[in-house]
This record gives sequence, structure tokens and C-alpha cells, in this order.
Amino acid sequence: MLRLACLVLCLAAPARADCRLALALAVDVSRSIDAQDYVIQTDGLAGALQDREVRAAIFGPEGKVALAIYYWSGRGYQDLVQPWVILDSPEALDAAIWEIRRTPRPEAPLATALGDALSYGLELMSGAPVCERRVIDVAGDGRNNDGISVARTYEREDFTGITVNGLAVGEHEAGITDYYAEEVIRGPGAFVEVAPRQTDYPEVIRRKLLRELEGPMIGLLPSRDPTEG
Repeated sequence: MLRLACLVLCLAAPARADCRLALALAVDVSRSIDAQDYVIQTDGLAGALQDREVRAAIFGPEGKVALAIYYWSGRGYQDLVQPWVILDSPEALDAAIWEIRRTPRPEAPLATALGDALSYGLELMSGAPVCERRVIDVAGDGRNNDGISVARTYEREDFTGITVNGLAVGEHEAGITDYYAEEVIRGPGAFVEVAPRQTDYPEVIRRKLLRELEGPMIGLLPSRDPTEG
């Protein structure tokens, strides 16, 4: 009887996902991101994924990581740079890095449709591998000024089970950190990392990836831009 009871309990318990994190990186390529900024972002993201500490966190014993990357700007513009891939080997990660480096900057200078970018991220998540955590990591340097608002996106669409973290670049708009903290991030343990200038982006995206790979730290205050008081 004891053996039968144990078998029933095992069958009833949900299976633990082999994938611990589905991470979608959403990168702002709107008109405020000029050619120099684009190079900084591209090199910074690629360099962060090549970083020894980040790679160790990706290939840790806790489970696999699934990665997708998309660039966003104006309403209706989202470019899927890297479809979902399970990072189960250094070669898989290197291939994703190559996709980042080979993707050209968009020619059209478009507005900042952050609500649309989040809606796209939600749709992208619907096709993600089954993972214990689902995170959209959205980086940007401005408020939504095109298309559906961030608030309306969250009102009409179901982000249950998805954490939205932010990387706010503070060089172009005052108060961008507060905007990300108050309107953009969402879900348990969600946080904002701040790059006061575009040149700070490479180190900040590296730090942000490490935090996401380590998992949520409930109650931790968002990182703040010291220039905003």
C-alpha cells in the first residue's frame, strides 16, 4: 500500500521543467538610437553573452535556458533576430551571438512603440519552450510615443506568469527610470537596471543578465540612476 501511495503521489506531482528560464531580450532600435548607439548596444549585448561569468550562469546545473531576441521601434515594427533556441551547448550560444552581430541597424527612423513591443513579447512567449520562469527583458531610452500605451497593453492582455524587467537608458529623457519602474516592469521580483549613458549599456546589460539568470530576488529595490536623485 505504501508503495502504491508513493506511486500515486509521484504521478500527481507536476514534472519539473528541464528548462529553468525562457528569456526574451527586447532591444530598442527606435530613431533615438543612432548608428553609434546601435554599435554600442550590439557589441554590448554580444559581449555580455560572451562574458565568462554569464556563460557559466547559462550553463549552470539548475537547468537549461531558452533564449529569443527581438528588436523593436515603431508601431508594427518588431524584428525577430533570434527565434527561440535552447542554449544547451556553447555552440548554440555562439550562434545566437553571431545573429546579434550580423543583424544590420534598421534604415527607417521610427518612433517608440513600447506597448506594441510588449504585446509582441507576449505573443513570442506563447511559443516558448516549457520553462519554470518566463522573462521579457526590455531595454529602451524613451517613453512610449506611438501605438498602444504600455498601460493599455497590460489591461487588455494576460501577462500572468511572465516577468517583465527593464533596462532604462537615461541619456535622452529625464525620469526614464521612474517610468520603467512605475509603468513597464511587471511580475514577482521584477526590476529595473539603469544605464545613465548609452556607453554604460555594455556593463549594465551584463549585470542584468546575471540577475535574470540567478532568478528573482523578491523585495529587492530596483537599481536607480544616481543622476535622478
